[in-house]
Amino acid sequence: MVIRRKKSSRKRRGYRVHGYGRTGQHRGSGQKGGYGKAGRKSGKHKFSWILRYEPDYFGKYGFRRPNKKEFREISLLEISQLSDKWIKEGLASYKDGFIEIDLSKLGYNKVVAGGVLKGKFIIKAESFSEAAMEKIKASGSMAIAQNVST
Repeated sequence: MVIRRKKSSRKRRGYRVHGYGRTGQHRGSGQKGGYGKAGRKSGKHKFSWILRYEPDYFGKYGFRRPNKKEFREISLLEISQLSDKWIKEGLASYKDGFIEIDLSKLGYNKVVAGGVLKGKFIIKAESFSEAAMEKIKASGSMAIAQNVST
């Protein structure tokens, strides 16, 4: 039996894109190479873009400790400068003419001897450097070492 219809490809001969538009040519996302970083791992296309703009994209770098403890230090100068702010916020208080500050509650672990302590303080912290202890005692303040277990 003879089929009385022509194939659409025969109808479209001489018409360059066969009715599917100028860029796509009836291919879904075929010419784009996927979305985002798709197609880059193979290194077949978009690889020069990676080399130029994201050279560290592939591979792993460094090591991140899962149970790393945050360690923060504060100097005597910073304590003097921030004491007024902490009093206003209620994080420090006056006690018998001294300004009492608990640095472990503020997230600091160690007091180091940077600068000069201006005023009389009662400073509570996990640890103090030797030079910081000397400067604190010389200014007439007190240092109280606390063991804070986490």
